Amino acid sequence: MSVLKVVEVLAESNKSFEDAAQSAVTKASETVRNIKSVYIKDMNAAVENNRIVSYRVNAKISFLLEDQPAAG
Repeated sequence: MSVLKVVEVLAESNKSFEDAAQSAVTKASETVRNIKSVYIKDMNAAVENNRIVSYRVNAKISFLLEDQPAAG
């Protein structure tokens, strides 16, 4: 049986929503192994002088938990 865990990550990019999502996955992969999917829960953008200056995502990243040998 496989068990997945989900972590929520906030990420930002000055390029695009796609780049912000990739940034979330890249950062999570520094401490989490076996990432299987990313679900973008929310997206928003910061605006200055009528121009978008940054793209933000709230990402839910799912990863597979590794089986641990039973103690004893």
